Amino acid sequence: MTEHADDVGLGPVVAALTAPGAEFELVDEVVRGIPMRVYRRGPATLRDLLAGSAAFGDATFSVYREERRSYAEHLRLVAGLAAWMRDEYGLTRGDRVAIAMRNYPEWSPVFWAALVSGLVVVPLNAWWTGAQLAWALRDSGARLLVADGQRVRALEQAQRPPVVRVRGEGEAPAGVQEWATVVAGLDPEAALPDVAPHPDDDATILYTSGTTGRSKGAVASHRNHCTNALNVLLQARASAWLAHGGPPPAPGPDAGRPGTLLAYPLFHVAGLNSLYGAVLTGAKLATLYRWDVEEARELVRRERLTTAAGVPTVMRDVAELAIAHPEDMASLTRIGMGGAPIPPVLVTRIATELRGRVTAANGYGLTETTSAVCANTGPDYAAHPDSVGRPAPGTDLRIADPASGAERPDGEIGELWFRGPNIVRGYWNNPEATAAAFVDGWFRTGDLGFRRDGWVHVVDRLKDVIVRGGENVYCVEVEDVLHEHPAVAEAAVVGVAHPTLGEEVTAVVRAAPGADADTAALLAHSAARLPAFAVPSQVIWRTEPLPRTATGKVLKGELRQHPGH
Repeated sequence: MTEHADDVGLGPVVAALTAPGAEFELVDEVVRGIPMRVYRRGPATLRDLLAGSAAFGDATFSVYREERRSYAEHLRLVAGLAAWMRDEYGLTRGDRVAIAMRNYPEWSPVFWAALVSGLVVVPLNAWWTGAQLAWALRDSGARLLVADGQRVRALEQAQRPPVVRVRGEGEAPAGVQEWATVVAGLDPEAALPDVAPHPDDDATILYTSGTTGRSKGAVASHRNHCTNALNVLLQARASAWLAHGGPPPAPGPDAGRPGTLLAYPLFHVAGLNSLYGAVLTGAKLATLYRWDVEEARELVRRERLTTAAGVPTVMRDVAELAIAHPEDMASLTRIGMGGAPIPPVLVTRIATELRGRVTAANGYGLTETTSAVCANTGPDYAAHPDSVGRPAPGTDLRIADPASGAERPDGEIGELWFRGPNIVRGYWNNPEATAAAFVDGWFRTGDLGFRRDGWVHVVDRLKDVIVRGGENVYCVEVEDVLHEHPAVAEAAVVGVAHPTLGEEVTAVVRAAPGADADTAALLAHSAARLPAFAVPSQVIWRTEPLPRTATGKVLKGELRQHPGH
């Protein structure tokens, strides 16, 4: 269960930064009955984290189109909303507040107002149907919903808690308050509530993407989220140390603040990662109504943004912008990706064509691991583009036999199990699913992978492995090979029933702009790089993008049923 290989790169720097007495020192603690290693310093709760943002004063916190909000304005709004939630609805510690909207500027103050009050935030998938939203509201027992106009319309016929409508059009439905009215009545002198959440109190219920079956509500604590925030800060600090050969110099008075172009939805754990990461460091957070390449380019140029974060399909657009328009994208230093498998060819391209200007970063994680539980960035990522990185400090990894749970040795494929302070306690209102996925503090991810010399490799979802004639075919390995071909814009591999082989390997591919859909050439490319049993038996070309969740995961169940649609 080694955390970091003792080699060149970030490993030794991370080890030094987490040593006794160092900035990110780890200490032993028992959390919910499980011995683990936790950070000794840093914010212990999200309330602590938010309160620290007072130091950033008039610096810009959020940018949306032409709207700007400073840290001081954001903090006043949070305090006023927290008092309003208490006084208007009598919400007390442990009550749930749901948020259902696009990445509007109103999302953040609602999130923080609930958390500083000891409430539990339920971020709902903004792309769900009205029926799905209504189910999650019932399941979570939310006592208040803050939603944008589109989500309010979707829930018009559903039973729901009291609603505040953000950016709605026309007259609000009966019983629905308008955001502007609420904000106009807030106490401008309100202070943060006198509440002290415990690090292990529930903070969020994040519903899984639900690509198969009904979504499950992963219950994350303040400790889970703060651990993740510190993990990300540690990676950034270690990268700076490595780049400077030691502690980097303090930024000068004219140095600009970091800024992030956030392309993840805020209802996803990776979006929350960017949100509280900005609050921790005083960074600027820029969001879009929907992904638009030219608007993204203008935002980076105008706001001098330093980081872009999103799913691989979107971050490929950012890399193309940085290559084609270096002057407009000159401030960009990092492209962070996650939420779906990342083709190594994209990492290699960033490392070669943007060398010295922009580095790539990858985080592997799930909702249940509170975002990235493994990280790969900078020179490490360029050297190991096929790896998701190494486990975060304080996180234990077991490569387990899926049937027995016995640990498998280095290099052998098994199910990835994780344990540590960033693992959630279980699923809301679902003891059966909790018992199946959480064993003695270990979380069973359902992902297959292996570890070699400390580097973690993910090869497939356990349920997606194709068994062809008795041979296991790992879809991610085949997809990586397909993505290497210049004619391929997107590729997904699924198993299709076969009368004698059991399953056959089927590739569903969307051609790159201007490329020919040449099946023979693609199969020849695959045959030169894969064992014969893993080469696709058929290639289905699509003109439309592959179906994905809002966070970039391909909906393989849909592809199995309708591969050519």
